[in-house]
Amino acid sequence: MTIYLGADHRGFELKEKLKEWLKGHGYSAEDLGAHKLEPEDDYVDFAVAVAQKVSEGPDAHKGILICGSGQGMAIAANKFKGVYAALCWNEGVAKQSREHGNANVLVLPADELPFDFAVKIVEVWLDTPFRGEERHARRLKKIYGVEGMPHG
Repeated sequence: MTIYLGADHRGFELKEKLKEWLKGHGYSAEDLGAHKLEPEDDYVDFAVAVAQKVSEGPDAHKGILICGSGQGMAIAANKFKGVYAALCWNEGVAKQSREHGNANVLVLPADELPFDFAVKIVEVWLDTPFRGEERHARRLKKIYGVEGMPHG
């Protein structure tokens, strides 16, 4: 599994730290930008880059997007077929996004999260499998139908 990373200027510092943490913990992480701090960049560009990669193998790849609030990244990423981006601000929300929603993109609000807390969220998110219970599978099947996905 490859984890694709993307962040705008407000998420840049947290992305850089998380990239090193991921690699130090044995994860394959590919940084899709920003590659330098650019105060005038647009979050959409990085959300699109990550979402395109994840959409190529939505069951095999994961993404982590980071911007100030996380809202813009989540909105942009969720426009891609097969991408299920969840804005998570604590461990409980992260866990549920995987267990119930089978999210394949984690969106973090950099303005709200110190690094240590972000790491806890990432750990929970990466370690939590989709539970596959009938009610969750039924709901996801409806989402797949809306977007014309062959899953379910």
